[in-house]
Amino acid sequence: MDKVRGILIGRMQPVHNGHMEVIKRILEEVDEIVIGIGSAQLSHEVKDPFTAGERVLMMTQALAEIDVDPSRYYIIPMQDINFNAIWASHVKMLTPPFSIVYSGNPLVKQLFAEEGYEVRQPPLYDRIHLSGTEVRRRILEDENWQELVPKATTDLLKEIDGVNRLKNLSVKEISDI
Repeated sequence: MDKVRGILIGRMQPVHNGHMEVIKRILEEVDEIVIGIGSAQLSHEVKDPFTAGERVLMMTQALAEIDVDPSRYYIIPMQDINFNAIWASHVKMLTPPFSIVYSGNPLVKQLFAEEGYEVRQPPLYDRIHLSGTEVRRRILEDENWQELVPKATTDLLKEIDGVNRLKNLSVKEISDI
């Protein structure tokens, strides 16, 4: 029997507990998950401070922390292309075959539905607190961001001095105004 494979695409800037809960839930519905690290070309910006490689590492280590079998997932960096009509084909070219697309993004849902894919809304966990935007805001405001992320994210940010990177980027961008 063929494996049922789903795909979830997110910027993961950074990987947080909401991502982990959604992935755990998706893995209850599919045999394997393709995790697309979106906007892979972006880094060193306040909204997108971490490189694709850093985000792959965060995700890999966070999945190991919760004992997800590595044979059940693929982590694939995906650069943006600014041609919506061919975006689904671009994603298909980069990934193992999949049959179910998990996304809360209306455009992503529309593009994949038009290509004939089954599209499901992933469960959102405490979206007010569990978002990359909130994690980055707390880092910049010296608030407790660690409670929102897996230990793997905290460890990687320490390793790459990610807190200071984000703070330096925010200062730079303010002075550019």
